[in-house]
Amino acid sequence: MGDNPVIEQVMVLFLIMIVGMIAAKRGIINKEVRKRLSELLLYITSPFLVVLSFNFKFSPDMLINAGIVFAFSFAIHGFTAILGRYLFVKFPLDKEKVLRFIIVFSNCGFMGFPVAESLYGRMGVFYASIYNVVFHIFVWTYGVMLFSSDRKSASIKKAFLNPGMFSVAIGMAIFLFSLELPKPIVQTLDMVGSMTAPLSMLIIGALLADTDLKKIFIGWDVYYGSLLRLLIIPLMTIVMLKPIGVDRDLLRICVVLTAMPAAANTVIFAERYGANSVLASRCVALSTILSIVTIPLIMMLT
Repeated sequence: MGDNPVIEQVMVLFLIMIVGMIAAKRGIINKEVRKRLSELLLYITSPFLVVLSFNFKFSPDMLINAGIVFAFSFAIHGFTAILGRYLFVKFPLDKEKVLRFIIVFSNCGFMGFPVAESLYGRMGVFYASIYNVVFHIFVWTYGVMLFSSDRKSASIKKAFLNPGMFSVAIGMAIFLFSLELPKPIVQTLDMVGSMTAPLSMLIIGALLADTDLKKIFIGWDVYYGSLLRLLIIPLMTIVMLKPIGVDRDLLRICVVLTAMPAAANTVIFAERYGANSVLASRCVALSTILSIVTIPLIMMLT
């Protein structure tokens, strides 16, 4: 394990997730605490981490690479949205919506930021932030329409006015104009932002603690969705990006973000719009558990 930094870093995140599960089982992290920790992550620690990740002197190469990540993110979200229309037609509608959602939306924020940061430092978070811009646009438009079957429910306002977008806008201004932040501000951003990885994994662990582990592994539908999410889509990404000669580190960042498990908000959307929330929670749980093995495997292939 010591010879492979990818396995090592994923194992660290996995162990923090186990701590979150134990804390939830002991009642230390209950639903109210989990909600508050999620808000702390969403509104404070994650935006701080994102803003800090843009604290580089302007580089045309980095700007071009950011454009490549944005274009790729748009392409992969769009392609999987189209693909989902044909892969799950034989499933009941409430299950079809969940499975279509999980192959489009990975956990590229909650889990993506910690993995990208642990592998590539601030540079990894910089590109993961660009990738997440498209995620936010799609989740509040296509994602909402998928579950509600109503175009009017899609929220352009929520797609652009959220903490993730605000932090990217602030960070992009710092990067484009090479603004030099005072040292105390940089240290504050660094210290608070560094809480993102452990917080996110504690929350995911607490979420898994609410799921009946015996029922997670029953039913082929949850394996079908997880296989597509964790292996097929990342492999498609490698096939798409390798022939066009994308920089190796950039390729690996794009691949690892598509190799993330099902988005944690799958369950929230399913519950809110009356889809199969039980299947949603099982898909999130199983794909998260399996990703401990599949992420290092996919990274080795790149």
